[in-house]
Amino acid sequence: MFTSIEDFEKEWKAEAELTASVLDALTDESLARPVAEKRRTLGMIAWHLAESIGYMASMGLDFTPADAGQRNSAEGITSEYRRVSRDIADAVRSGWSDETLLQKQEIGGELWANGASLRFTAMHQAHHRGQMTVLMRQAGLRVPDVYGPSYETWVEKGMAPLP
Repeated sequence: MFTSIEDFEKEWKAEAELTASVLDALTDESLARPVAEKRRTLGMIAWHLAESIGYMASMGLDFTPADAGQRNSAEGITSEYRRVSRDIADAVRSGWSDETLLQKQEIGGELWANGASLRFTAMHQAHHRGQMTVLMRQAGLRVPDVYGPSYETWVEKGMAPLP
C-alpha cells in the first residue's frame, strides 16, 4: 500500500515506463494474437492496460479515462496508455494527499484504502505485462527489457543467455 504521494509517483513513473516499452514493441498485426481459443488477444490485453486505469476516476480522481476509439491500433493503444498513465499521476498529485491515501472506499463490496487501490493498479500493470511478453515472443516480436535483459539483449552484449 502506498502511504505517500511521492512514493506512488516514483513507482508509478517507473512502472508506466516499463508498460509503455512493452506497448511500443507491438505491431498492428500482433494485436490479433490470441492467448488461447475464446480468450483475450494480445491487443485486448494491451487495451485493458490503458482502459483499466480508468476505474480510479470512479474513486474521486479527476482525469479522463482511455478513449475506446484508440483501441484498434498499436500506436493508438500506446499513445492512449501514455496519456492516461500520465493523467492519473497528475490526478493523484492534485487530488489526494498522504492522508487521503489512508481513507477507504468501497470497491466490489470491499473496503480498500486509496493507497492500496493505487498499489493494486501498479501491480495489475505488471501482471498483464508478463502475459503480453509471452504472447509477444510467440508472435515473433522482440521482447523489451523489463526487470532485466531480454534474451536478445544478453546476446547483443556478448553474454550467454540462460537456456
